Amino acid sequence: MKFLFNIRGLIASLININYSLFLTLFGVLGLTFVTGAGAGMPIQQWSLNSGAKVYLISTPNLPMLDLQIDFDAGSRRDPAQQTGLSSAVAMMMSKGVLASAKRAALDENQLGEAWADLGASFMASSSQDRFSFRLRTLTEPAILGEAIELAAQQIARPSFDSKIFVRERDKAVAGLKESLTQPGTLAGRAFAKALYADHPYGALVTQESLLGTQSSDLQTFYKRYVTPCSARISMVGNVSRERATQIAELLMSQFEQPSSCSVLAPITRVKFLEKATEERIAFDSAQAHVLIGAPAIDRADPDYFPLTVGNYVLGGGGFVSRLTEQVREKRGLSYSVYSYFAPGKQEGPFTIGLQTRPDQALQALTLSREILTEYVKNGPTPKELKAAKDNLIGGFPLRLDSNKKLLDNLANIAWNDLPLSYLDTWVSAVERVSIQDIKLAFQKHVHPGAMATVIVGGKFETR
Repeated sequence: MKFLFNIRGLIASLININYSLFLTLFGVLGLTFVTGAGAGMPIQQWSLNSGAKVYLISTPNLPMLDLQIDFDAGSRRDPAQQTGLSSAVAMMMSKGVLASAKRAALDENQLGEAWADLGASFMASSSQDRFSFRLRTLTEPAILGEAIELAAQQIARPSFDSKIFVRERDKAVAGLKESLTQPGTLAGRAFAKALYADHPYGALVTQESLLGTQSSDLQTFYKRYVTPCSARISMVGNVSRERATQIAELLMSQFEQPSSCSVLAPITRVKFLEKATEERIAFDSAQAHVLIGAPAIDRADPDYFPLTVGNYVLGGGGFVSRLTEQVREKRGLSYSVYSYFAPGKQEGPFTIGLQTRPDQALQALTLSREILTEYVKNGPTPKELKAAKDNLIGGFPLRLDSNKKLLDNLANIAWNDLPLSYLDTWVSAVERVSIQDIKLAFQKHVHPGAMATVIVGGKFETR
């Protein structure tokens, strides 16, 4: 049986390595893989008795399942003195599991071998807002059933071995020390603090916060925040709604079920910047790192599409954006320059970033500010708007051309409570954006006179 699993594992590994080739072979064999929820694959949504919400896009012609489970347990839930706790929990999820009613305990090596034998992949991760698990497996019944049972055990019964945690914590401390020798890391940390101050979005992992965390803290955090009540389970693959329900229930089955789902404490509101700030950090490096920005919007904001389309013109469209054309191409003041919005459950940042020679940093910064101010005032030209729409709409199918990308979109819909028709209406939402929409949205959310600036690089004194 183990030999059979190894053969299957080899097949699955080849699929993971060259997924596009796998799809091409399906096309050669005359099989159709339709992408996009609006192309005959509607999103189905329902809830389990545990409170978990399930979202499904069924893709019956591909014998795989991609699955993601999200919990409200990201780093914004870290205790003030234990920043990095959520990430530490995610890191320890692959380091061993306790025994369940049906399965023996597994140490970190046995756990890795079990997944390898199945030819499946399973991982945990933590971001600012959410704590996530992601599974990819073949849907052959013997493999799928075993993969789901192993995932359920790993999700609900992590061992959090104290000796292993100390080992991994020491590695994290060493990694942190190394990262703090890099100008990009210093710029990002200073920028986060300048934008968010004491808000959890601005919390920084430190050596003290890591060393002040024990394995028992991981267990407490996990039990408090990783519960079926807050779970969003997104699936894309060759499973029916009935089978998806069975999978979801099995994944949630080993949790200690609470008598009721307690409401999590609200997160501190983001405070918007009221004036401009600037921090210059001297650093002997070949390039200076410059970041400009401020908190802007959350993902539920109705201005999401005007800002998305407008930012493509400003700095999100690569070589066709204004910032690249003016700062990099015409004047040669930067190696790279870009802008983006990163909305979350709360107001994520609007950011302009660039890298340049230290002696050109202030000149590049001044020009970038001028371009931003003019753009906020006047918006894009009709030609720029049309080009942005054409590029965004033309590239939309590429966002949906694999199970993995479909899962990314489906999990985004699930986590942010977006309409189930979101993928069907995405193109029309982009098409409807006008120059006036972009001007009003940028003037409402982007204030050039009240932004934080961080420059790392050059010989000026820290201030």
